[in-house]
Amino acid sequence: MDLTRSLPEREAFASGSRTRFGRVTLALLTAVLLGIFLLFITLPVVSLFLRISPEAFLRSLGEPVVLDALALSLITAAVSTAIVVLFGTPLALVNARREYRGRELVDTLTDLPIVLPPAVAGIALLMAFGRRGVIGQYLDIFGIHIAFTTLAVVIAQVFVASPFYIRQAKASFEAVDRLYEDAARTLGASPATVAFRITTPLAWGGLVSGAILSFARALGEFGATIMFAGNFQGRTQTMPLAIYTTMQGDLDAAISLAIILVMISFAVIAAVKIAARRRY
Repeated sequence: MDLTRSLPEREAFASGSRTRFGRVTLALLTAVLLGIFLLFITLPVVSLFLRISPEAFLRSLGEPVVLDALALSLITAAVSTAIVVLFGTPLALVNARREYRGRELVDTLTDLPIVLPPAVAGIALLMAFGRRGVIGQYLDIFGIHIAFTTLAVVIAQVFVASPFYIRQAKASFEAVDRLYEDAARTLGASPATVAFRITTPLAWGGLVSGAILSFARALGEFGATIMFAGNFQGRTQTMPLAIYTTMQGDLDAAISLAIILVMISFAVIAAVKIAARRRY
C-alpha cells in the first residue's frame, strides 16, 4: 500500500478494488451459469444427431411409418392452424378492442388449454365428442363418429394450439395505435373496413408469429391426441405418437422423426424472430 496517500485516497482505492473484484466475480459466475444452462439445453439435442449416421437417417425416412406420420402431422397441423386463425382472429380482435361483461372469463377460458395437462384435455374431448359423449351421443344417431379418427387429431390440435395464436393476436391488436383507426372512421370507413384494411395489416407481423407458434404446438401435440384420437398408423399416428411407438422396435426411425421435429422447431423459432424483427 502506498503510505504517501492520504486516508481518503486509500479508502477510495480499496473501495474501487472491491468493486472491480465484485464485477469480475459476477461476470465469472454469470459465464459459468450460462455455460451450464446452454450445455444442458444443447447436449440432448446434439446427442440426437450424433446417435445416428446420415445413411441410417436417410434410410429411415423411406420407411412407411415415418412417411405416414410426417404426412399426417404436416396436413393436420396445417388444417388446425387454418381453423385457429379463421376463428381466433375475430375473437382476439374483439377482446383487444371491446369492453364487455365477461371478457376476463373469456380470456381465462381461452388460456386454459395452456396449463391444462394434455391427458386431461384428451379425456375431456373424449367425454364431449366420444360415442357416448355429451355431443357425440347425438352425432352417433346420424352415424357420425369423431373419436379415433383423423378429425379427432385436428380437434385435439386446435384445442391445445389455439391459445398460442389468440394470445399473440390479441397482444398484436392491442399494440396497434388507435389513432389510425379513428382517422379511418372519421373518413367514413365501416368497422369491418377498419378491421380488415387498417388494424389487421398493422398487426400482421404478430399474427404471423402467432400462427407459426400455433402450427408448431399442433405439430408436437401428443397427450390429447393419443387419448382422443388413438395411435393408428396412417390415420391418427402423428410424428410424436410414431416416435413413442417406434422406440420399442426401431430406434433409428424414432431418432429420425425426433430430428425432423427438432429441425422444424428450430425453423419455427427462426421464423418467429424474423417476423418479430420485421414487425418492429
